[in-house]
Formats: sequence, C-alpha cells, structure tokens
Amino acid sequence: MSNLVVIAYDDPFKAEEVRTMLRKLQQEYLIDLEDAVVAVKDDKGKVKLNQMYNLTTMGAVSGGFWGTLIGLIFLNPLLGLAVGAGAGAVSGALADVGINDDFMKDLANQFTNSSSVLFVLVRKATPDKVLAEIQGTGGKVIKTSLTHEEESKLQAALAAAKPEAAATPEAAG
Repeated sequence: MSNLVVIAYDDPFKAEEVRTMLRKLQQEYLIDLEDAVVAVKDDKGKVKLNQMYNLTTMGAVSGGFWGTLIGLIFLNPLLGLAVGAGAGAVSGALADVGINDDFMKDLANQFTNSSSVLFVLVRKATPDKVLAEIQGTGGKVIKTSLTHEEESKLQAALAAAKPEAAATPEAAG
C-alpha cells in the first residue's frame, strides 16, 4: 500500500527542488515513487499542477504506435498514425493516475500566494537514508498517511539544519 505525504513550502520553487531530490533517490533505489506532483500557487493566486508524468504525451505516442500498426494492416499507416495519436492524446489528457487532481488543487488553494506544495505517493522507501537526504529542506507536513511516529520523524528532518562539513585543524591552518 502506498503512503501519501503532502508538504507545503513558502517558496514557489522549493517543492520542485525537493521532488528532484526524491527522483534522484528513486534512481538510487532508496525510494519508490508512485506519483510526485508539485502544485505552485503564483502571486495572483492561480494554482498550477506540475505532474511527474505527462499523460497526454504518453497517450499520443502509444496511440500513434498502435494506430500505425493497425493502419499497416489496412494499408493506410499515415491515417492510422494520425487517428491513433489523436485518440491517445485525448485519452491521456482525460486520465488521472496517482493522486487526484481536484484534491491537490483544493488543498493548494488554501495556501498563501507564491508558495508551493509537494504531493508524494510513496510505494516503499528506506526511511533513514531518505530523511538524511531531505534534512533541512524546510516545509511543513500538511497531510500524510504515515504513522504519527513516522510523521514526527519526517517533520523533524525537514526542520533540522543540514549538517555542515566539519572543519579540520589542517584546513584552518
């Protein structure tokens, strides 16, 4: 079962920065993200969702492939490509996977202008290594399906200062 974590930031760019860190950790197999979306509320109060996956593009590519294949069977691959890509793009645009878009927009609307919110759906993670990486990034945990203990650890890591490299006597002199 996946866990939902929602973290709010006062900075419009911070949520994207943290999502980039999480995607890097995913490449290192320390976290398995099902979905990670950044909602940015601009200075005029408009909320924009930055999805992790562009479903419209993925649908168009997939539809184009299948349309071309079917078009080859009926001896008209170009028509098949056009119809398949169009149908795929429409179905991709209408699909909603992962975290519900309306939920994210409603929650992000509650925050101040020029802020951002990170919505993460985590399948599994190595908590100690992930917390060490995101330590000191700030933010406030707004909503989560974690246990109270796990949520407290996450909030403590976000609020903690990032450890600086220790100065050695050789470096000083």
